[in-house]
Parts: sequence; C-alpha cells; structure tokens
Amino acid sequence: MRSPPVLWLLLVTNLPGRNPTLRMRAWRALKVAGAGSLRDGAYLLPDVGASRKVLEEQGTVIRAAGGSAHLLSFKADSAEQQAEFVALFDRTMEYAQAIQRLEALKVKLGKQRELDARQQLAGMAREAYTIVARDFFPGEPRKQMQSTLADVERAINVRFAPDEPRPAQHEIRPRNRKEYRGRIWATRAHLWIDRVASAWLIRRFIDPRARFVWLERTKDCPKRAVGFDFDGAEFTHVGSKVTFEVLVASFALDQDAGLIRLGALVHHLDVGGIPVAEGPGFATIMAGARKLQADDDALLGGMTPVLDSLYVEYAGADRPH
Repeated sequence: MRSPPVLWLLLVTNLPGRNPTLRMRAWRALKVAGAGSLRDGAYLLPDVGASRKVLEEQGTVIRAAGGSAHLLSFKADSAEQQAEFVALFDRTMEYAQAIQRLEALKVKLGKQRELDARQQLAGMAREAYTIVARDFFPGEPRKQMQSTLADVERAINVRFAPDEPRPAQHEIRPRNRKEYRGRIWATRAHLWIDRVASAWLIRRFIDPRARFVWLERTKDCPKRAVGFDFDGAEFTHVGSKVTFEVLVASFALDQDAGLIRLGALVHHLDVGGIPVAEGPGFATIMAGARKLQADDDALLGGMTPVLDSLYVEYAGADRPH
C-alpha cells in the first residue's frame, strides 16, 4: 500500500441560507472526487494529484453563490489521527461489490449474446475505474478487482473469439513497405478488435491496394498471401505486443502518436492491461457492427470510418493518410 501523504487538505464550507440545490451539487462533486466528510460542510482529501484543484473549484462555486469556503492544508497530529483519516478512503467494500458483479457476469456468459455481454462488461469497467480514480491508498482489493476484470474480459473473448493466437517469442524484424504493396493479406474470419484494426492499418498505412482473404481455417491460407493474427502467420502476437502493435513496429510506424494510442486501445481490448477510456465504447460498436454487417468485407468497411475518426482525434491530424 502507498505510504500515507504528509499533507491533508480540508475544505470548510458554509452555504448561504436554505439552498439544497447548491448543497447537493457540491456534495455530488466532492463525492465523485472521493472526498471524505468529517462533518457537514467539512471535506477532506489527501494532498495528491488534482485534489487541491477540485477543492479550490468547489470553494469558488460556493463563494460565488454567497457562501464561504476555506481551504486548509495540515498534517495529522498523530499516527492514530492519520489512521482515522486514511480509513475514510477505504474502498474495499466498493471493490468487493464490483468484483461480485463481474463474477456474476462471468457465470451467466453461456446464456448471453455477445453484444449484451460486452455492453454489460463496458458498464462494469466504467464503474470499476471510477473507484480506481478516487482510490488514494491502493492495495490488494484494487489488484483483485483489476485481475477479475481482466479474467472476465478473457472469458468473453474465449466465448466469442475462441481462436486468438498465442504470442511468438522472437524479435520484430523491420520490413520494407515497398515489398508489401498490392499483396493478398489473410487472417481469420469473423473479425474482432485486433484483426479489424490490423486490416485497417494495412490498407491505410502499409498497402493501399491490399486485398483480404478471411479464413475459416487458417491451414487454408493461400501460399502467396501475407498472413496476420493467427498462429504461424507472418505477422501475429509477439511477446506482449498484439498484431496491430507488431505491424506498427515492423513497418516503422511507431513515431506516429495516433497509431501508438490506437495500439494501446487495441492491446487493452484484445489482451487486457492498462484501460483506455474509449475501449468499452469501441468494443460495443464493434460487437454491434458484427451483428449488423453481412460479411467481413462489409464489417471492415463499416468499421473503417470509426477507426479513421479515432486516429484523427488521437493524432491531432486533419485526416488519415
């Protein structure tokens, strides 16, 4: 567990007259920020991260409405008082409830439709990481929740995308884009996150004239095709990198900030790891597109504007290459 902070911040407020709306608004904002309440109108936060900014903003709002607000910085008087303060920020029960909901989702996966399962997981992930955002003293409960979340993500992928490749253990070799122009590219049919993003990457940045073959059986891959995202393919998972990230590294695209951020999104959704805010929404869109589109060509076509939009926003560019 992180060592307790040296300094604490205390916002002491006095709201004007009877103003339940302002009182409720201030209380909700401070609750979202994770503040502990010592008494009515006295809110405590450890002096870390954006705590000071949050309390200053609420103080400004309260004063603008005619109330008073004072922000104090201090040290606990004793180890006992420090322990009492730290206990106000114990998120164990919140994590336990999040874990319980995640485990219940895993149990009923066999009866769920993919879109429903992924939407529920997305909602639970958002709730879980609101706890993380206000967990100032992380310990074993946070690790357990993150492990459970990753476990449920894997279970959903196994249920709805059971043939994910095993990572190879070799160095990623630099490739010349000129040698990969006008090629046939092959991957597993029924596209999911890594494959659709990799196909988009290939067509946008590596081989604009790429043609794709969607394989029901990987052993039927045409000999002259460039395989990706299956065991034995020329481009597939390597070490901790998913196929999208391997392609980015192989073709020297890793100076492109937009592609690096997209890679982080794909990595999180494909194998877990550091959460990305857009992840749950993207996975939901992808799951819906799989149900909406008639085949993988149409699915890639439907997801291309989504990936274009994410790339433009991530890169701060005007449009994709």
